[in-house]
Amino acid sequence: MGTFGEQLKQVLRRLRRAPMFTAITLITLAVGIGANTAIFTVLEGVLLKPLPYPNPDQLIGVWHSAVGINIPELNMSPSNYFIYREQSRVFQDIGLYQRDSVSVTGVAEPEQVSAMNVTDGTLPILGVSPMLGRWFSRSDDSPESPDTAILTYGYWRRKFGSDPSIIGRNVTIDGKSAQIIGVMPQRFHFLDWDEQGLILPIRLDRSKVLLGQFNYEGLARIKPGVTLAQVNADVGRMLPIVMQTFPAPPGFSLELFKHAGIAPNARPLKRDVVGDVSKLLWVLMASIGAVLLIACANVANLLLVRAEGRQQELAIRTALGASRGRIAGELLFESFIIGLLGSVFGLALAFGALRLLVFLAPSGLPRLDEIGINVPVLLFTLAVSLLASLLFGLIPVFKYAGARAGTGLREGGRTLSQSRERHHARNILVVVQVGLAFVLLICSGLMIRTFHALTHVNPGFTEPTSLQTFRISIPDTEVRDPEPVVRMEEAIMRKIAAIPGVSSVGITNSVPMDGNHWMDPVFAEDHAYTEGELPPLRRFKFVSPEYFHAAGIPIIAGRNLTWAETYNRLPIALVSENLAREYWQDPRNALGKRIRVSSKDDWREIVGVVGDVHDDGMNEEAPGTAYWPLFINHFESRDVEIRRGVAFAIRTPRAGSESLMKEVRQAVWSLDGNLPLANVHTLDYFYTKSMARTSFTLVMLGIAGGMALLLGTIGLYGVIAYSVSQRTREIGIRMALGAQQKELTGMFVRQGLWLAAGGVICGLAVAIAAMRLMSSLLFHVSPGDPVTYCSVSVGLVATAALASYLPSRRAAGVDPVEALRAE
Repeated sequence: MGTFGEQLKQVLRRLRRAPMFTAITLITLAVGIGANTAIFTVLEGVLLKPLPYPNPDQLIGVWHSAVGINIPELNMSPSNYFIYREQSRVFQDIGLYQRDSVSVTGVAEPEQVSAMNVTDGTLPILGVSPMLGRWFSRSDDSPESPDTAILTYGYWRRKFGSDPSIIGRNVTIDGKSAQIIGVMPQRFHFLDWDEQGLILPIRLDRSKVLLGQFNYEGLARIKPGVTLAQVNADVGRMLPIVMQTFPAPPGFSLELFKHAGIAPNARPLKRDVVGDVSKLLWVLMASIGAVLLIACANVANLLLVRAEGRQQELAIRTALGASRGRIAGELLFESFIIGLLGSVFGLALAFGALRLLVFLAPSGLPRLDEIGINVPVLLFTLAVSLLASLLFGLIPVFKYAGARAGTGLREGGRTLSQSRERHHARNILVVVQVGLAFVLLICSGLMIRTFHALTHVNPGFTEPTSLQTFRISIPDTEVRDPEPVVRMEEAIMRKIAAIPGVSSVGITNSVPMDGNHWMDPVFAEDHAYTEGELPPLRRFKFVSPEYFHAAGIPIIAGRNLTWAETYNRLPIALVSENLAREYWQDPRNALGKRIRVSSKDDWREIVGVVGDVHDDGMNEEAPGTAYWPLFINHFESRDVEIRRGVAFAIRTPRAGSESLMKEVRQAVWSLDGNLPLANVHTLDYFYTKSMARTSFTLVMLGIAGGMALLLGTIGLYGVIAYSVSQRTREIGIRMALGAQQKELTGMFVRQGLWLAAGGVICGLAVAIAAMRLMSSLLFHVSPGDPVTYCSVSVGLVATAALASYLPSRRAAGVDPVEALRAE
């Protein structure tokens, strides 16, 4: 077969002699391989790459389920934490963590800083030592010890200028002085959280811990060789001990916790990082893989045409004694060279495509900072290029290598039109292309329908682009007593309302879709509950009287609350329409009814029913919500309940402008110069973010579907064009016998339509099976949506008709005399 160098020179020489073939082939492969490399890079960085901690396979997320109250994923509570840490047989150690936001004063301008609260074992479990200073100790995690803090690298560098002598200095956090004891290294990143500025100890008092309070997340490092099944068994053993050790909160009984059916649900910590994005990425990978298959089919068709042009050469070599293996080897070698060249260009395209992917990726996509082209990605690209070379290279090998090539001496005559059998392979490849394109177009069509459905759902509020929001927190070091806190919040609201262009301002603990959730059970006075029965958990919101008007949330029945009722702490409440319908069938029937959270609380009269709000995003059902005043007595067994951390909702056409926020800051700081503003966004930011994953999926599947349609159309066009060129003599004879131009054009268009119809039928069978993977990504759209299937089928057939008609016009323009003479 000659040396490798000689064969390579021959292949490159043949490719140079056919520049159009080479360019089209390499571009087609580069697009297919480059797209696959880019998506695999994201897949590898997000799903496949281990977490960046020592022995990451030993790290688990400690979760529970509560089937009795329909909660599949229940967080950790301090009561569970203490028993698990003290009595577990499978954990090396366990820790709690929680997001937080704190105000930092005394260092330049007041600033609200993202923080995380952790128990003393959390950072050592991850195995990343501080760059400066030390971790938290058990004494740091004690309520009696002085306040301490650890800085993240980014915050240390930005706020303190990378000062290496920062250890031992104090910083004022929420009005209290805390000593800086450590700085984490630059490579430290906690799970997939956005960069935090401060790490603070949780400081739990074991003697005051009660059952419940599932508002922490837990992680643990298990002992070597321990399995998840053993972890869950050990947690299941300890759950009754938790119930026996700690008392229930006032107003709740132990029977309520037993009725909840709390059970272990431990899982790899990587799942807590990745979340539910895995199905999305695998769908995208499969979609782009289908594009590569279509590209391979196109290249295989080109190679078939090229091999047919060399048919006599191959036949002569076979007649002269060349073995089937030798000819097959040469054809495959050429395919491998083409595949490798295509992968080189594809890798270059992947660099650019990866930047676009990261730019378009939704903010919730985890581990974006870990995405990059590395050794596994390069090996994947090499494997894809070799696989693609086999896929498109074996077809001409099977068709023309060895004994079959000898027939080329008999079929090479000038007077023979090409047989149907010689079109068979190309036709099958086109059917495959059309079928795969159909599946991808169905996927993108369903996502278009999903996006359309999301945009037509009433979110429960109005004009999110005109609603400016921000948060403040008033620590007890600034204002100690409860009522002055509420009065300061109202005073800030009045100051902001006086700003030019502001039409209304409201206060709440959480604006729609911002993720600040509080959920607890709601008991209705006129409903009977069995011993230990716990009603479903409801979303809790604390609001000022102006909030509903500012947010554009309608009052369906009854009335709003008032500031007088708030300051007098009257036992009143409002509920959402869906909660009212669930309990009393009609919103008007809810008026006058009374609800409460625990048996120690006052019954609160429902004075109004407001519209449902899609608080968890547009693709989730609106949660049943109870709305409470900002200042109330006897709530969740506490004598007085206020919200020190609140969000302001400002209705104004100036929303989103820096000039507005400058005036807002002046208004806030005119009352208290130590109150930083945090989470400054328009409501449209949260609204758009809630649909970001659907938008990203739509764009990616749309690109894949568009590429598939383009490649499939090109493949169909090429087959019809080649068929016309090879049947010139037949066309001439038909025209000489009286065939009309319209009949000849129709003959080739029908051929294209038959191929398209075959692809649609095959694609339909594949799509029905594949749509099960898509179902979780859809919203108010069935995976078998007839509108999508009919639209895609009609569109694909119409495109096929156009792709067939264009080359078919050449048949109508053939001169019969010249056609017969040419043959």
